[in-house]
Amino acid sequence: MKQTPRISEAEWVVMRVAWRRAPLSARDIVEEVCHEQDWHPKTVKTLLNRLIKKGALGFEKEGRAYLYYPRVREADCVAAAGDSFLERVFGGALQPMLAHFVKRKPLSAEEAKQLKRILEQSE
Repeated sequence: MKQTPRISEAEWVVMRVAWRRAPLSARDIVEEVCHEQDWHPKTVKTLLNRLIKKGALGFEKEGRAYLYYPRVREADCVAAAGDSFLERVFGGALQPMLAHFVKRKPLSAEEAKQLKRILEQSE
């Protein structure tokens, strides 16, 4: 199985646009990202090139334009980022992570019910 590339925080911004609306031209990606962020267009183009080198984005030439599309699924990138975070910050231990976040931001009654259901299903 192909390994999911590690995507930086800035690269996530570009990938979210690609996941939402691909295929897109570089111009369309730059416009949307620059609308969301206060970034220079060259910054976005640099990020596009990095993501291509990492294998996260691909492109096809259509006429004079290049259309960019994701080569990795969003769910796979979320899973890889979550696993990396859990390992780096909590040594891979799930219970301390859950306890930390529940103490920092208490769950609503509905969220607590959903979490209980998830925990019961995992047993």
